[in-house]
Amino acid sequence: MTMFIKKKNPGILLCLVIAIAATVLGGLKIGEVKLDVIGAPVFAILIGMIITLCSSRIASSDFTKDGIKFTSKKILQWAVIILGFSLNLGTIAKVGLQSLPVIVCTISISLIAAFIMMKLLKIDGKTATLIGVGSSICGGSAIAATAPVIDADDEEIAQSISVIFLFNVLAALIFPTLGHALGMGSEGFAIFAGTAVNDTSSVTAAASTAEEIYGCNKILSTAVTVKLTRTLAIIPITLVLAIYKMKMAKNENSKNAGNAFSFKKVFPWFILFFIGASIITTVAGILPQSEFTAFYLENFVSSMKWLAKFFIAMAMSAIGLNTNIVMLVKKGGKPIVMGFCCWLMISVVSILVQLATGIFATSL
Repeated sequence: MTMFIKKKNPGILLCLVIAIAATVLGGLKIGEVKLDVIGAPVFAILIGMIITLCSSRIASSDFTKDGIKFTSKKILQWAVIILGFSLNLGTIAKVGLQSLPVIVCTISISLIAAFIMMKLLKIDGKTATLIGVGSSICGGSAIAATAPVIDADDEEIAQSISVIFLFNVLAALIFPTLGHALGMGSEGFAIFAGTAVNDTSSVTAAASTAEEIYGCNKILSTAVTVKLTRTLAIIPITLVLAIYKMKMAKNENSKNAGNAFSFKKVFPWFILFFIGASIITTVAGILPQSEFTAFYLENFVSSMKWLAKFFIAMAMSAIGLNTNIVMLVKKGGKPIVMGFCCWLMISVVSILVQLATGIFATSL
């Protein structure tokens, strides 16, 4: 244990300091512009990249590298597990039922678009998966949950987060005015924001701006609920990817005589803990209200949600420290094209499905 602490602590502490700085930056407001549209994870990954660009020895030294590696892998998994406590499956499914057709269609089209673009542009499969899942579900959280399942490396994660961040910011800036100009009702826009914007912080930013444009104070809560309903897709998608990964590993082992397949080593167990955390919060939500359940739902859940985001920021700082920003920019063209195609298809399909179901012009 002493050796573990000695080897891991310096790198973990470095990531902790960066995450704190990123969290502070993410909460700042410059004039009328709130920096939470960027978010702590993006700030963390950028700070990590800049530190490595200035001095590559910091991340690669024997003093810090073990802790940085631990943070980018294990703490990322812990973040996903803790994130499960913020999901009340029953409440989200009930409230988000009306938006379900839009959610299913947008997730499907994004994954299909990512697959097609991967083949056309010859993009690495892991990067394509992360961009597709990040675009279709919930940005950084979906990438955080998926990356350990498919064994994505730090550069692939950094590339995907960067692409998602770019279109998050564009969506937050463009969509409120665009939706109003197209004649969307307040409910239509809330569902549009919840299904066509990737990350929760950007959904919040877009919906808050729309409330001012529409003069309606219910858009934000509705958009966030739709977004949380969409987040539930993390569970089946990560499980499918885990099964696919195990099947590929089993086939690979069968080709190499003498190598026994180990289910225990291959299966991403943290996903089961994530589901377990979600079930605990769901059960607490359906139990008779008491002081304990009220405290759990109001305080513990919100605390766990904050801690999950902070751990994701720590993991992103570690990924930034292990990423060469110059190489990332050089290789960024194709992933950005893929991200744009996913973003465009999601936006168009969200509008089309709303038009088909009669939600488009409805108001809250």
